[in-house]
Amino acid sequence: MQASPALADATPEREILVMLRQAADHYRPTGDYAGPYGDQPGQSGRERIARRIAHRHGLTLAGNWPMPMIGVDCFVMVVPDGRGISVAADEVSHDADVVWAQPIGLYGAKAEAPTHNDPLYAAEPVARAWHLAELHRIATGRGVRIAVIDSGVENNHPDLAGQVVINRNFVAGQRLTAEQHGTGVAGVIAARADNGIGIAGVAPGARVLGLRACWQVRDGAAATTLCDSLSLAKAIYFAIEQGADVINLSLSGPDDRLLRELLGVALSKGRVVVTAFDQKITNGGFPASLPGVVAVSDTALAPARGPAYTAPGRDVPTTQPGGRWFLVNGSSYAAAHVSGLIALMRERRRSVAPVLVSERRGGGLIDACASLLRVGHVCDCSCGASSQLAVLRGPSRTN
Repeated sequence: MQASPALADATPEREILVMLRQAADHYRPTGDYAGPYGDQPGQSGRERIARRIAHRHGLTLAGNWPMPMIGVDCFVMVVPDGRGISVAADEVSHDADVVWAQPIGLYGAKAEAPTHNDPLYAAEPVARAWHLAELHRIATGRGVRIAVIDSGVENNHPDLAGQVVINRNFVAGQRLTAEQHGTGVAGVIAARADNGIGIAGVAPGARVLGLRACWQVRDGAAATTLCDSLSLAKAIYFAIEQGADVINLSLSGPDDRLLRELLGVALSKGRVVVTAFDQKITNGGFPASLPGVVAVSDTALAPARGPAYTAPGRDVPTTQPGGRWFLVNGSSYAAAHVSGLIALMRERRRSVAPVLVSERRGGGLIDACASLLRVGHVCDCSCGASSQLAVLRGPSRTN
Protein backbone atom coordinates (compact mmCIF):
# COMPACT_ATOMS: atom_id res chain seq x y z
CA MET A 1 0.00 0.00 0.00
CA GLN A 2 1.12 3.59 -0.58
CA ALA A 3 1.76 5.98 2.30
CA SER A 4 -0.57 8.97 2.52
CA PRO A 5 0.96 12.24 1.21
CA ALA A 6 -0.20 13.84 4.43
CA LEU A 7 2.24 11.64 6.29
CA ALA A 8 5.32 12.75 4.36
CA ASP A 9 6.72 14.53 7.41
CA ALA A 10 6.05 11.67 9.85
CA THR A 11 9.15 10.52 11.70
CA PRO A 12 9.97 7.14 13.28
CA GLU A 13 9.73 8.84 16.69
CA ARG A 14 5.93 9.16 16.16
CA GLU A 15 5.36 5.72 14.59
CA ILE A 16 4.61 2.25 15.93
CA LEU A 17 4.72 -1.12 14.20
CA VAL A 18 1.55 -3.23 14.37
CA MET A 19 1.78 -6.93 13.47
CA LEU A 20 -1.17 -8.79 11.97
CA ARG A 21 -0.99 -12.51 11.47
CA GLN A 22 -0.18 -13.74 7.95
CA ALA A 23 -0.14 -17.41 7.05
CA ALA A 24 3.28 -18.36 5.76
CA ASP A 25 1.89 -20.57 2.98
CA HIS A 26 0.36 -17.47 1.34
CA TYR A 27 3.84 -16.19 0.56
CA ARG A 28 4.36 -15.72 -3.18
CA PRO A 29 7.52 -13.66 -3.85
CA THR A 30 7.24 -11.14 -6.66
CA GLY A 31 10.62 -9.47 -6.28
CA ASP A 32 8.96 -6.21 -5.22
CA TYR A 33 10.27 -5.72 -1.71
CA ALA A 34 8.53 -2.38 -1.23
CA GLY A 35 4.99 -3.65 -1.60
CA PRO A 36 2.69 -6.71 -1.41
CA TYR A 37 4.09 -10.18 -1.95
CA GLY A 38 1.36 -11.50 -4.22
CA ASP A 39 -1.23 -12.53 -1.64
CA GLN A 40 -3.67 -9.88 -2.93
CA PRO A 41 -6.96 -11.08 -1.36
CA GLY A 42 -5.34 -11.70 2.01
CA GLN A 43 -3.37 -8.47 1.79
CA SER A 44 -6.50 -6.44 1.09
CA GLY A 45 -8.26 -8.09 4.02
CA ARG A 46 -5.39 -7.31 6.38
CA GLU A 47 -5.32 -3.71 5.17
CA ARG A 48 -9.02 -3.35 6.01
CA ILE A 49 -8.39 -4.80 9.46
CA ALA A 50 -5.40 -2.47 9.92
CA ARG A 51 -7.52 0.56 9.02
CA ARG A 52 -10.16 -0.48 11.57
CA ILE A 53 -7.47 -0.93 14.23
CA ALA A 54 -6.02 2.51 13.44
CA HIS A 55 -9.47 4.08 13.65
CA ARG A 56 -10.28 2.33 16.95
CA HIS A 57 -7.10 3.60 18.57
CA GLY A 58 -6.94 7.09 17.10
CA LEU A 59 -3.93 6.37 14.88
CA THR A 60 -3.15 6.99 11.21
CA LEU A 61 -2.17 4.11 8.93
CA ALA A 62 1.05 5.02 7.09
CA GLY A 63 2.17 1.88 5.25
CA ASN A 64 3.01 -1.78 5.61
CA TRP A 65 5.70 -4.39 4.96
CA PRO A 66 4.61 -8.05 4.69
CA MET A 67 6.96 -10.51 6.40
CA PRO A 68 5.56 -13.99 5.68
CA MET A 69 8.81 -15.61 6.79
CA ILE A 70 7.78 -14.92 10.40
CA GLY A 71 4.02 -15.09 9.69
CA VAL A 72 3.16 -11.40 10.11
CA ASP A 73 2.22 -8.34 8.09
CA CYS A 74 3.89 -5.30 9.63
CA PHE A 75 1.77 -2.12 9.49
CA VAL A 76 3.18 1.31 10.30
CA MET A 77 0.86 3.61 12.26
CA VAL A 78 1.43 7.21 13.30
CA VAL A 79 0.69 8.26 16.88
CA PRO A 80 -0.72 11.80 17.31
CA ASP A 81 1.44 14.43 18.98
CA GLY A 82 1.01 14.59 22.73
CA ARG A 83 0.35 10.88 23.10
CA GLY A 84 2.96 8.50 24.46
CA ILE A 85 4.44 6.12 21.88
CA SER A 86 4.98 3.24 24.31
CA VAL A 87 1.51 3.71 25.79
CA ALA A 88 -0.06 3.61 22.32
CA ALA A 89 1.91 0.48 21.37
CA ASP A 90 0.90 -1.27 24.57
CA GLU A 91 -2.76 -0.35 24.04
CA VAL A 92 -2.78 -1.67 20.47
CA SER A 93 -0.98 -4.86 21.57
CA HIS A 94 -4.09 -5.79 23.56
CA ASP A 95 -6.36 -5.49 20.52
CA ALA A 96 -7.78 -8.92 19.63
CA ASP A 97 -6.80 -8.50 15.95
CA VAL A 98 -3.13 -7.78 16.74
CA VAL A 99 -0.27 -10.24 17.27
CA TRP A 100 1.87 -7.54 18.85
CA ALA A 101 2.73 -3.86 18.50
CA GLN A 102 5.93 -1.99 19.29
CA PRO A 103 7.57 1.41 18.94
CA ILE A 104 10.21 1.83 16.24
CA GLY A 105 13.58 1.65 17.97
CA LEU A 106 16.56 3.79 17.01
CA TYR A 107 20.02 2.27 16.61
CA GLY A 108 23.44 3.84 16.32
CA ALA A 109 26.58 2.56 14.62
CA LYS A 110 29.45 1.94 17.02
CA ALA A 111 32.22 3.95 15.43
CA GLU A 112 34.39 6.81 16.58
CA ALA A 113 35.82 9.75 14.68
CA PRO A 114 39.04 9.08 12.75
CA THR A 115 42.26 10.06 14.52
CA HIS A 116 43.67 11.65 11.36
CA ASN A 117 43.03 11.80 7.61
CA ASP A 118 45.93 9.71 6.36
CA PRO A 119 44.65 7.69 3.36
CA LEU A 120 46.47 4.56 2.18
CA TYR A 121 47.97 3.98 5.60
CA ALA A 122 50.08 0.88 5.16
CA ALA A 123 49.83 -0.79 8.57
CA GLU A 124 46.54 -2.69 8.85
CA PRO A 125 46.32 -4.09 12.42
CA VAL A 126 45.27 -7.53 11.17
CA ALA A 127 48.28 -7.73 8.88
CA ARG A 128 50.35 -8.36 12.00
CA ALA A 129 47.88 -9.56 14.63
CA TRP A 130 46.06 -11.99 12.36
CA HIS A 131 48.84 -12.86 9.88
CA LEU A 132 46.46 -11.80 7.11
CA ALA A 133 48.68 -12.73 4.17
CA GLU A 134 49.10 -16.23 5.59
CA LEU A 135 45.35 -16.55 6.11
CA HIS A 136 44.78 -15.71 2.46
CA ARG A 137 46.93 -18.66 1.41
CA ILE A 138 44.25 -20.86 2.99
CA ALA A 139 41.05 -18.95 2.16
CA THR A 140 39.85 -15.60 0.85
CA GLY A 141 36.11 -16.03 1.45
CA ARG A 142 35.39 -17.17 -2.09
CA GLY A 143 31.74 -18.11 -2.61
CA VAL A 144 30.61 -16.52 0.68
CA ARG A 145 28.00 -13.74 0.71
CA ILE A 146 28.10 -11.15 3.50
CA ALA A 147 25.18 -8.80 4.13
CA VAL A 148 26.46 -5.43 5.32
CA ILE A 149 23.35 -3.93 6.92
CA ASP A 150 24.51 -0.39 7.46
CA SER A 151 24.56 3.03 5.84
CA GLY A 152 25.18 3.31 2.10
CA VAL A 153 28.16 1.54 0.51
CA GLU A 154 30.12 3.17 -2.32
CA ASN A 155 30.09 0.17 -4.63
CA ASN A 156 32.20 1.88 -7.31
CA HIS A 157 35.03 2.73 -4.91
CA PRO A 158 38.28 1.53 -6.56
CA ASP A 159 38.88 -0.91 -3.69
CA LEU A 160 35.27 -2.21 -3.76
CA ALA A 161 34.59 -2.35 -7.50
CA GLY A 162 33.15 -5.77 -8.28
CA GLN A 163 32.89 -6.73 -4.61
CA VAL A 164 29.31 -5.50 -4.03
CA VAL A 165 26.84 -7.75 -5.84
CA ILE A 166 23.68 -6.07 -4.47
CA ASN A 167 23.31 -2.44 -3.36
CA ARG A 168 19.79 -1.80 -2.03
CA ASN A 169 18.11 0.96 -0.03
CA PHE A 170 15.60 0.20 2.76
CA VAL A 171 15.41 3.67 4.35
CA ALA A 172 12.00 5.17 3.60
CA GLY A 173 11.97 8.57 1.98
CA GLN A 174 15.69 8.64 1.18
CA ARG A 175 17.67 7.79 -1.92
CA LEU A 176 20.57 5.35 -2.00
CA THR A 177 23.82 7.21 -1.38
CA ALA A 178 27.41 6.38 -0.41
CA GLU A 179 28.16 7.06 3.27
CA GLN A 180 31.17 6.79 5.55
CA HIS A 181 30.21 4.03 7.97
CA GLY A 182 28.79 1.51 5.53
CA THR A 183 31.61 2.08 3.03
CA GLY A 184 34.20 1.66 5.79
CA VAL A 185 32.67 -1.55 7.14
CA ALA A 186 32.45 -3.02 3.63
CA GLY A 187 36.11 -2.18 3.02
CA VAL A 188 37.33 -3.89 6.18
CA ILE A 189 35.42 -7.00 5.18
CA ALA A 190 36.03 -7.31 1.45
CA ALA A 191 38.30 -4.65 -0.08
CA ARG A 192 40.09 -6.03 -3.14
CA ALA A 193 43.54 -7.52 -2.58
CA ASP A 194 46.62 -7.27 -4.81
CA ASN A 195 45.22 -4.45 -6.95
CA GLY A 196 48.08 -2.08 -6.13
CA ILE A 197 45.98 0.46 -4.19
CA GLY A 198 44.41 0.95 -0.79
CA ILE A 199 43.97 -2.01 1.54
CA ALA A 200 43.22 -5.72 1.52
CA GLY A 201 39.95 -6.78 3.12
CA VAL A 202 39.87 -9.70 5.54
CA ALA A 203 37.81 -11.68 2.99
CA PRO A 204 38.62 -10.22 -0.45
CA GLY A 205 37.14 -13.27 -2.18
CA ALA A 206 33.73 -12.79 -0.53
CA ARG A 207 30.91 -10.77 -2.06
CA VAL A 208 29.00 -8.04 -0.25
CA LEU A 209 25.28 -7.34 -0.15
CA GLY A 210 25.17 -3.62 0.59
CA LEU A 211 21.84 -3.15 2.37
CA ARG A 212 21.27 0.46 3.39
CA ALA A 213 19.13 0.44 6.52
CA CYS A 214 20.93 3.35 8.22
CA TRP A 215 21.61 6.95 7.31
CA GLN A 216 24.33 9.48 8.02
CA VAL A 217 23.56 12.62 10.02
CA ARG A 218 26.09 15.45 10.03
CA ASP A 219 26.74 17.68 13.04
CA GLY A 220 29.36 20.11 11.83
CA ALA A 221 32.43 18.10 10.80
CA ALA A 222 31.29 14.99 12.68
CA ALA A 223 29.02 12.33 11.19
CA THR A 224 26.67 10.06 13.15
CA THR A 225 25.06 6.95 11.70
CA LEU A 226 21.51 6.05 12.77
CA CYS A 227 19.04 3.28 11.90
CA ASP A 228 15.48 2.45 12.89
CA SER A 229 14.02 -0.97 13.60
CA LEU A 230 11.72 -1.01 10.55
CA SER A 231 14.50 -0.30 8.05
CA LEU A 232 16.68 -2.88 9.83
CA ALA A 233 13.87 -5.44 9.75
CA LYS A 234 13.40 -4.96 6.01
CA ALA A 235 17.11 -5.38 5.36
CA ILE A 236 17.47 -8.43 7.62
CA TYR A 237 14.48 -10.07 5.93
CA PHE A 238 16.00 -9.41 2.51
CA ALA A 239 19.40 -10.75 3.61
CA ILE A 240 17.83 -14.02 4.77
CA GLU A 241 15.90 -14.40 1.53
CA GLN A 242 19.02 -13.72 -0.52
CA GLY A 243 20.92 -16.49 1.27
CA ALA A 244 23.53 -14.31 2.96
CA ASP A 245 25.98 -16.56 4.83
CA VAL A 246 27.00 -13.82 7.25
CA ILE A 247 24.93 -10.84 8.43
CA ASN A 248 27.06 -7.95 9.73
CA LEU A 249 25.29 -5.53 12.08
CA SER A 250 27.89 -3.00 13.24
CA LEU A 251 25.41 -1.20 15.49
CA SER A 252 23.69 -1.28 18.86
CA GLY A 253 20.40 -0.11 20.34
CA PRO A 254 17.31 -1.15 22.31
CA ASP A 255 15.92 -4.68 22.46
CA ASP A 256 13.31 -5.17 19.77
CA ARG A 257 10.85 -8.04 19.34
CA LEU A 258 10.57 -7.81 15.54
CA LEU A 259 14.34 -7.85 15.09
CA ARG A 260 14.65 -10.71 17.60
CA GLU A 261 12.13 -12.74 15.59
CA LEU A 262 13.95 -12.14 12.31
CA LEU A 263 17.42 -12.76 13.70
CA GLY A 264 16.10 -15.94 15.28
CA VAL A 265 15.03 -17.10 11.82
CA ALA A 266 18.46 -16.20 10.43
CA LEU A 267 20.24 -18.19 13.15
CA SER A 268 17.91 -21.17 12.72
CA LYS A 269 18.80 -21.25 9.02
CA GLY A 270 22.52 -21.41 9.79
CA ARG A 271 23.33 -17.79 9.06
CA VAL A 272 26.03 -16.22 11.23
CA VAL A 273 25.07 -12.87 12.76
CA VAL A 274 27.97 -10.63 13.83
CA THR A 275 27.34 -7.44 15.78
CA ALA A 276 29.14 -4.67 17.66
CA PHE A 277 29.35 -4.78 21.47
CA ASP A 278 28.52 -1.43 23.11
CA GLN A 279 30.50 -1.10 26.33
CA LYS A 280 28.22 1.69 27.55
CA ILE A 281 25.17 -0.61 27.68
CA THR A 282 24.57 -3.66 29.89
CA ASN A 283 25.46 -6.88 28.05
CA GLY A 284 26.58 -4.83 25.05
CA GLY A 285 23.13 -3.62 23.99
CA PHE A 286 21.02 -5.25 21.30
CA PRO A 287 21.57 -7.32 19.22
CA ALA A 288 24.83 -8.16 21.06
CA SER A 289 22.78 -9.50 23.99
CA LEU A 290 20.81 -11.92 21.78
CA PRO A 291 21.86 -15.56 22.34
CA GLY A 292 23.53 -17.04 19.29
CA VAL A 293 24.98 -13.88 17.76
CA VAL A 294 28.72 -13.17 17.68
CA ALA A 295 29.28 -9.97 19.69
CA VAL A 296 32.57 -8.17 19.12
CA SER A 297 34.36 -5.34 20.94
CA ASP A 298 37.41 -3.36 19.89
CA THR A 299 38.86 -3.44 23.41
CA ALA A 300 39.24 -6.20 25.98
CA LEU A 301 36.34 -6.76 28.40
CA ALA A 302 36.12 -8.37 31.79
CA PRO A 303 34.07 -11.62 31.54
CA ALA A 304 31.49 -10.15 33.91
CA ARG A 305 30.62 -7.45 31.33
CA GLY A 306 29.09 -10.07 29.05
CA PRO A 307 30.22 -12.56 26.42
CA ALA A 308 32.10 -10.70 23.70
CA TYR A 309 35.06 -11.38 21.47
CA THR A 310 37.85 -8.87 20.93
CA ALA A 311 39.18 -7.99 17.47
CA PRO A 312 41.17 -5.11 15.96
CA GLY A 313 39.20 -1.88 15.83
CA ARG A 314 41.63 0.95 16.48
CA ASP A 315 43.42 3.00 13.79
CA VAL A 316 42.06 0.78 11.03
CA PRO A 317 42.63 2.05 7.46
CA THR A 318 39.59 1.45 5.29
CA THR A 319 37.58 2.69 2.33
CA GLN A 320 35.62 5.94 2.43
CA PRO A 321 33.28 7.66 -0.07
CA GLY A 322 34.84 9.58 -2.91
CA GLY A 323 37.38 6.86 -3.69
CA ARG A 324 39.35 7.66 -0.54
CA TRP A 325 40.78 5.84 2.49
CA PHE A 326 40.88 6.98 6.13
CA LEU A 327 41.65 5.62 9.59
CA VAL A 328 38.61 4.56 11.64
CA ASN A 329 37.97 3.35 15.19
CA GLY A 330 35.28 1.47 17.06
CA SER A 331 33.59 -1.86 17.70
CA SER A 332 31.81 -1.47 14.35
CA TYR A 333 35.08 -2.22 12.61
CA ALA A 334 36.08 -4.96 15.05
CA ALA A 335 32.80 -6.70 14.14
CA ALA A 336 33.59 -6.23 10.45
CA HIS A 337 36.94 -7.98 10.93
CA VAL A 338 35.18 -10.97 12.50
CA SER A 339 32.59 -11.11 9.71
CA GLY A 340 35.50 -11.36 7.28
CA LEU A 341 37.19 -14.07 9.34
CA ILE A 342 33.98 -16.11 9.48
CA ALA A 343 33.75 -15.81 5.68
CA LEU A 344 37.22 -17.39 5.44
CA MET A 345 36.07 -20.18 7.74
CA ARG A 346 32.83 -20.70 5.79
CA GLU A 347 34.76 -21.08 2.56
CA ARG A 348 36.74 -23.95 4.05
CA ARG A 349 33.80 -25.70 5.72
CA ARG A 350 30.29 -24.50 4.92
CA SER A 351 28.37 -27.34 6.55
CA VAL A 352 29.48 -26.61 10.12
CA ALA A 353 28.84 -23.52 12.25
CA PRO A 354 32.13 -21.62 12.67
CA VAL A 355 33.87 -22.03 16.03
CA LEU A 356 36.14 -19.15 16.98
CA VAL A 357 39.31 -19.92 18.93
CA SER A 358 39.78 -17.36 21.69
CA GLU A 359 41.45 -16.82 25.04
CA ARG A 360 38.38 -17.90 27.00
CA ARG A 361 35.14 -19.75 26.37
CA GLY A 362 32.77 -17.67 24.26
CA GLY A 363 34.82 -14.48 24.32
CA GLY A 364 38.09 -12.66 24.66
CA LEU A 365 40.85 -12.05 22.14
CA ILE A 366 40.35 -14.05 18.94
CA ASP A 367 43.15 -16.16 17.48
CA ALA A 368 42.23 -15.81 13.81
CA CYS A 369 44.85 -18.15 12.46
CA ALA A 370 44.01 -20.96 14.88
CA SER A 371 40.31 -20.49 14.11
CA LEU A 372 40.92 -20.96 10.39
CA LEU A 373 43.38 -23.79 10.89
CA ARG A 374 40.79 -25.73 12.83
CA VAL A 375 38.26 -25.70 9.99
CA GLY A 376 40.84 -25.82 7.20
CA HIS A 377 42.80 -28.88 8.37
CA VAL A 378 45.96 -27.36 6.93
CA CYS A 379 49.29 -26.29 8.35
CA ASP A 380 50.62 -23.56 6.07
CA CYS A 381 49.65 -20.61 8.26
CA SER A 382 52.45 -19.06 10.33
CA CYS A 383 50.49 -18.62 13.52
CA GLY A 384 53.16 -19.40 16.03
CA ALA A 385 53.42 -22.14 18.61
CA SER A 386 50.60 -20.84 20.82
CA SER A 387 48.04 -21.01 18.02
CA GLN A 388 49.12 -24.45 16.93
CA LEU A 389 48.79 -25.61 20.52
CA ALA A 390 45.30 -24.08 20.72
CA VAL A 391 44.27 -26.15 17.72
CA LEU A 392 45.54 -29.33 19.34
CA ARG A 393 43.80 -28.63 22.62
CA GLY A 394 40.51 -27.56 21.03
CA PRO A 395 38.90 -24.13 20.97
CA SER A 396 36.71 -22.11 23.23
CA ARG A 397 33.32 -22.34 21.56
CA THR A 398 31.09 -19.49 20.56
CA ASN A 399 27.47 -19.80 21.55
